[in-house]
Amino acid sequence: MRTRLKNNKQTNRLIQLFIIAGDFVVLWVLLYFVVGTILRSEGWDEEKERFFWMVCTFALVVAEYLFPSVIHERVAGANEILRRSTTLVATQTLLSYLLLRAIHFTSRLGWQLFVLGVVMLVSIILLRFVERWLVKKLRQSGYNTRYVTLIGSDKELLHLYKKLIGNATFGYKVRHIYGDITPPLGGQGADGSVKDFEALLSCQESLRLGDEVYLCVPRSERELIEQTARLCDHRMVKFYYLPTADEKLNLQPVLIDDISVMTTYTSPLEEPLNRLLKRILDIVYSILCLIPTALLLPFIIFAIKRQSPGPVFFRQLRTGIDGHDFYCYKFRSMHVNSDADRLQATKDDPRKFPFGDFMRKTNIDELPQFWNVLIGNMSIVGPRPHMLAHTEQYDKLIDKYMVRHFVKPGITGWAQVTGFRGETRELWQMEGRVERDIWYIQHWSLWLDLRIIWLTVKTIFKRDAKAY
Repeated sequence: MRTRLKNNKQTNRLIQLFIIAGDFVVLWVLLYFVVGTILRSEGWDEEKERFFWMVCTFALVVAEYLFPSVIHERVAGANEILRRSTTLVATQTLLSYLLLRAIHFTSRLGWQLFVLGVVMLVSIILLRFVERWLVKKLRQSGYNTRYVTLIGSDKELLHLYKKLIGNATFGYKVRHIYGDITPPLGGQGADGSVKDFEALLSCQESLRLGDEVYLCVPRSERELIEQTARLCDHRMVKFYYLPTADEKLNLQPVLIDDISVMTTYTSPLEEPLNRLLKRILDIVYSILCLIPTALLLPFIIFAIKRQSPGPVFFRQLRTGIDGHDFYCYKFRSMHVNSDADRLQATKDDPRKFPFGDFMRKTNIDELPQFWNVLIGNMSIVGPRPHMLAHTEQYDKLIDKYMVRHFVKPGITGWAQVTGFRGETRELWQMEGRVERDIWYIQHWSLWLDLRIIWLTVKTIFKRDAKAY
């Protein structure tokens, strides 16, 4: 097993080296065109061109050392890959510029290097998609895999099973399952119960664990947890304890002066700098979106007035940050009715008029919410604000429902781009939305916001069946 672990690490290093080599190939190809088509007009000789290549290459060496690729890592998400790629190229471009200016190489390189950086960023992001696909195919073929043993009977373990095995890019395969969980169709069945695993701990020589062990039992099973952890330490196997659904509190450490305490929820948005970065993105993006909205306004006003008498804008009280109410603005897409503050829109809702139905399907009705963003009671990305009646209703039904109001509500959110958009006919749909909203709060980053915005923009060109 130690030999297999060593081979896995070597394969991971080879994957990383190939990815780094690909980055240098991208840079050198772009430099060839830059030097050959733009900078040659400056009258450079071969020595000057060679020096320019060396500086840009050295800058990439530094950038690769500071921000190496994480595609070879098994649980690297698209958000982290995008963040690393952007930071890598930005560092390379800025460092190249500073080094060339420091030695007074030339005074007219700023725009050339900026364009080079933009093209390089696009090229490397496209390359990352190809590299991620190749890693997926490699691991699907049985190479560079890690075997796991799952122990427990809680639904949290089933969720973990789906996460690890459902994504071939991770390269995980199940060696053993001990417990009463039912894997998805086609998945491996259990090798025994948790009690059977406890019995095997007494004859450890016959127990094969694989590379990683995930144990999901109540904390009261302290002896089983400690025995399993000790065995994993002895076998050089990675051990992970997964709290059961009833005990999963998501407690996280925070410091009060020099005293460490535990709290249920923390968010990167508690940091003033992060809030400032998010606010800057909100202001810039909302202004960019309000300009075309103003140009469309005469046509929208004409269409609404022609098909339905009443106001152009729909104004509704919704629950915002810290539970405070605010007026959320939309273009009116329904006939004036008494149920607007009580009932959600349905697929074939008779309250919608034709142009209103079109606006809802294309998200045009949401455009006035960029005004909410600009004045500060909403954000571009965040949990969707709900009408007051729904806040009161779901607060009684879902324990963690109000946690989603720790941050500003958004025009779009993580829940909406991961399948929990639109009407919530059943309780589990709202529970799934709340779970994703809380995940977003705890894992916020500027790169995650940009990813959610991109996924939302894609829905404009790809019809969303839940947009009604």
